[in-house]
Amino acid sequence: MHIHPRQAFFAHLAQTSSSPMNIHIVKAEGNYLFDADGQRYLDLIAGIGVCNIGHQHPKVVAVVQEQSANFMHVMVYGETIQSPQSLFAHNLVQYLPPSLDCCYFVNSGAEAIDGAMKLAKRVTGKTDFVAQTDAYHGSSQGPLSLMSNEYYSQAYRPLLPSVHFIAQDDIEGLENIPWSRVAAVVVELIQAERGAKPSGKEFIASLRDKCTQHGSLLIFDEIQTAMGRTGTLFAFEQYGVIPDVLVLGKAIGGGMPMGAFIASRKRMHTLSENPILGHLTTFGGHPVVAAAGNAAFEVLLEEKLMDEVSVKEQLFRRLLQHERIRAIHGKGLLLAIELSDHEEVSSLIQTMLSRGIFSDWFLYAPHCLRIAPPLTITGDEIAFACSSITEILDEI
Repeated sequence: MHIHPRQAFFAHLAQTSSSPMNIHIVKAEGNYLFDADGQRYLDLIAGIGVCNIGHQHPKVVAVVQEQSANFMHVMVYGETIQSPQSLFAHNLVQYLPPSLDCCYFVNSGAEAIDGAMKLAKRVTGKTDFVAQTDAYHGSSQGPLSLMSNEYYSQAYRPLLPSVHFIAQDDIEGLENIPWSRVAAVVVELIQAERGAKPSGKEFIASLRDKCTQHGSLLIFDEIQTAMGRTGTLFAFEQYGVIPDVLVLGKAIGGGMPMGAFIASRKRMHTLSENPILGHLTTFGGHPVVAAAGNAAFEVLLEEKLMDEVSVKEQLFRRLLQHERIRAIHGKGLLLAIELSDHEEVSSLIQTMLSRGIFSDWFLYAPHCLRIAPPLTITGDEIAFACSSITEILDEI
């Protein structure tokens, strides 16, 4: 039976909201999306921080085609030697401190957070976690337990107990944490869904000191900030602090579904005994996905896409001047344009769509417009986006 994709979307796909964007995308290329009506959209959100090297990069497409022709799934993670995941892990750790030399690949950032939480319990023998208020780490029940926002968690209780919340940059509040029970602190260096709010360096240094002092692990959630998004390969490079566990997702897969948690080999091997298979995934590190991720990583480095991130950030900040823009938050190409309320942002987003620009808002900051384009966005494209936004703000 023939059915139109739009009809099937509403009839048979679970909906995440009552008001989806409702655009029928049929193609993506470079910094643009194309719909079924032939409309082209400049992508200002990169699939929410996924498509850092742009859409459909030829090198990524080529390795996906090549690997899928050789083999796809053969066995659950960690049992057979598969070149794509092994070589990607090797390439990744060359750009990380020596204490982060062992990767566990999964299917998403949320899964990586879950794995990192299990690892922290296993390594420390402790039970509690510390998380930031208004942080977002994913929507499965482990990450959801680390979210302080009652609106998003109230319908799913009971969640994991013994999570202690602290506000970003509240150094004094660290004294009220029961550190003897804390397995790990999970922290975003930039609280993305709060509206791209960077943490202070003193706060992150204090977290490192407390974790070291009390034998707790420091976990950095860089799901949205890694892979060059903030101007360095990993945001923690700008803080001078090394985590015990690094969590990656989104852009790591080059457009394919992938996440990872990375720690020392000694710590990671605690998951392989007592019990054996202490963490297990069927599709994690899928060979086609790992091949895509490795190719995207090489593109990011070869094309030096991080080198111009700060220049492009400053161009956005210079051109986005308007009396209705209250502030611009963020770092690199993870920016939040603060307006008065969600209604204003929603109206702006809809009008931008009609003019061929694709954007969105933030989970905990619905009064902010999301600016997180592919790192390949050009100066002319930035100028077009900014002039369009300011013109629309004059009209709505």
